[in-house]
Amino acid sequence: QVQLVESGGGLVQAGGSLRLSCAASGTIFSINAMGWYRQAPGKQRELVALVTSGGSTNYADSVKGRFTISRDNAKNTVYLQMNSLKHEDTAVYFCNAAVRRYSGDRYRGDYWGQGTQVTVSS
Repeated sequence: QVQLVESGGGLVQAGGSLRLSCAASGTIFSINAMGWYRQAPGKQRELVALVTSGGSTNYADSVKGRFTISRDNAKNTVYLQMNSLKHEDTAVYFCNAAVRRYSGDRYRGDYWGQGTQVTVSS
């Protein structure tokens, strides 16, 4: 099994900050990209930020300049620092990872965390 566990969500006022963490564990040989997605009520899931194994990052336009994604490869952990939070950032945030379980395995990108709620009051 591969397990991703998010933490760090909560309630924050507009303009505040939160730091999300996601730790991967289980049968892991290596991890390629890791990312954060979010889904607000009544809306489709969207990519928030992505970081490759080499450290390259991509962000949704709506969060550029406010959010920072980073990772600790030794800990199989990805972080999302969220600053200047807005009410429209309110959503369930999901961690995602592309994982090889063993040498010779293909990377599989269908590993997801359970989600952590982020609520930003206006």
